[in-house]
Amino acid sequence: MASVEKVPMLAEGYALLTTSLTALKAERPIIVDAIEVARAHGDLSENAEYHSAKERQGQIEAGILDIEDKLSRAQVIDPTTLSGDRIVFGATVTLLDENDKPVRYQLVGQPEADAKVGRISYNSPLGRALIGRRVDDEIEVTVPSGDRWFSVAKIEFI
Repeated sequence: MASVEKVPMLAEGYALLTTSLTALKAERPIIVDAIEVARAHGDLSENAEYHSAKERQGQIEAGILDIEDKLSRAQVIDPTTLSGDRIVFGATVTLLDENDKPVRYQLVGQPEADAKVGRISYNSPLGRALIGRRVDDEIEVTVPSGDRWFSVAKIEFI
């Protein structure tokens, strides 16, 4: 029997997906109305509004299915309940770069990742390199801008 892969995420990520799902479901009747209006214009073979509305309907349905799948497999993790000396999903990590400049990241799920605010996906190159590391471990990671080196300075579960 195939096992279902869990999708780890923080509570904020779960809430974000739930909000997106609600918005997509609310758009369903609007797009159905747009299809009906476009259909009333006549010949469907050359009706750009109809084709655009049908394409949007497909995008909405695909988005709903994707989000429902993620939510059904969601494993919501509260970082404040975690502890230990290794980096795991949800940990907030302070790293020192090559110039001993501190950078801080929290390892989160794909939907909530935003590097600009210090949240990186556990599936990103840096995220994968950090999992399982301890304070004082050195990490080399290849990112789009080239090879980077970091030293783990601090691990927090906040």
